[in-house]
Amino acid sequence: MSRLNGWIKKLIREKGFGFIRDDKDNEYFFHRTALDKGRFDDLAEGQMVSFEVEESSKGPRAATVRTA
Repeated sequence: MSRLNGWIKKLIREKGFGFIRDDKDNEYFFHRTALDKGRFDDLAEGQMVSFEVEESSKGPRAATVRTA
């Protein structure tokens, strides 16, 4: 799998998930369990991240999210 770069568009801290936007304006859901390194509570909206994309029953989502 190739890694993509993007930034955190929105975090919903109380639910433990958020959304990442890539440089091609695609948006991906991610869950706190998708973090490969770092802590969910340390993330901030607008922060740069890299990630892989995997298919889920609800469409593509971010996996192995790493802070840049």
